[in-house]
Amino acid sequence: MNAWLQALVLGIIQGLTEFLPVSSSGHLVLFQQWLGEAFSFKNEALAFDLALHVGTLIPVLYFYRADVKRIATSVLTVKRDDDFNMAVYVVLATIPTGLMGVLLKDHFEQIFHSVRAVCIALLFTGVLLMATKFLERDQNAARPITAWMAIAIGVAQGFAITPGISRSGTTIAVALMLGLARERAATFSFLLSIPAILGAVVLTAKDGVTFDTASLGPLAVGFVAAMVVGYLALAMLVALVKKGGLYRFAFYVWPVAIIGLILDVL
Repeated sequence: MNAWLQALVLGIIQGLTEFLPVSSSGHLVLFQQWLGEAFSFKNEALAFDLALHVGTLIPVLYFYRADVKRIATSVLTVKRDDDFNMAVYVVLATIPTGLMGVLLKDHFEQIFHSVRAVCIALLFTGVLLMATKFLERDQNAARPITAWMAIAIGVAQGFAITPGISRSGTTIAVALMLGLARERAATFSFLLSIPAILGAVVLTAKDGVTFDTASLGPLAVGFVAAMVVGYLALAMLVALVKKGGLYRFAFYVWPVAIIGLILDVL
């Protein structure tokens, strides 16, 4: 598989798995491990990772552009309304995620080299997703988000730094378990992804990003693929969450994890 095709495939995988509750980092680890020496971006891994993350940030900003605009306006005008409170909750949730990411960075990086650990994490993600099937709450009686809920969701997002544990799946599932309405849970999860993705971009960039000019084409292909596919995946997931179908993704991550474990043993 040449570099252009690898970039396209990795961009599609990133776009799908960044938003669908199946763990983008886990899939990229498995894909890169299976490619082995054939992986074309070993020397430009940071640059490629940066391109894919920026590619998946744009769909969130566009899909939730109205929410982002209202929140930004409320913050800039210090208007104490629901949008201002949402900004506060996003900040509160981001704090534990950031602390866990910094303090446990070395531990999480080790997992990137273990297919077995990623597969076990995928099995856990499936369990968490399946648990949402049994949350038959009256959505009209759903609870409003609170500061403590935001912190709890932020801690859950922190654990999702582990490759194989889905960020979107974990945060939405925990939000639903805490009593948030489905649409509200999805909205908070993806608004929370904005600082999370930005944080990943900053952490990647600070290590120094270098690449060969010959890689610009494949990098651009990966970026565009992640952006376009990411938007479609985001729209699909939000629609599915509203219908209470988040648990369906368990039937995907479990077989992937089992196949990965079998191949790792062989």
